[in-house]
Amino acid sequence: MSSDPLLSIAPAAEFVAALTAAGQTVATAESLTAGLVAATIASVPGASNVLRGGIVVYATDLKASLGGVPEAELAADGAVSESTAAHLATHIRSVTGADWGISLTGVAGPDPQEGHPAGTVFIGIASAAGISVRLCSLRGDRWDIRSAAVEVCLSEVLTRLAGGLGNQTTVE
Repeated sequence: MSSDPLLSIAPAAEFVAALTAAGQTVATAESLTAGLVAATIASVPGASNVLRGGIVVYATDLKASLGGVPEAELAADGAVSESTAAHLATHIRSVTGADWGISLTGVAGPDPQEGHPAGTVFIGIASAAGISVRLCSLRGDRWDIRSAAVEVCLSEVLTRLAGGLGNQTTVE
């Protein structure tokens, strides 16, 4: 990872090409990345064929009101959690009619949040095959963590497209 302010679009180009070839679409629900996944996808020519839209739910209350996370679960598990990532991905897929719903919630730092250190990121992926959540422990400054989260997220969806992986929780 580097602090270069320009995120490489190579993984996004592969992502857009794979979704285009599969005739599928994606929508995002983003917290710590604040729309960076959707913006990265949109930077690729042809993105309009696959990107349905997205929401930025940076504030915790918006994860419930816009993101579909039940308030009781949000209060119990927190904004930085597996359940929050799963609900966000499922909800955005449902409300946009996308084939894939992806979500990111976590801590970009420098300070911990809800007892989680900077670099803790939950990536939710919802598709017809089910829901998966990946827990990542990323390193670096805020930009490093956010840009690495985008790359891991796109890579995870590509892996699922290629292998048809369904429900799972992965810890890195």
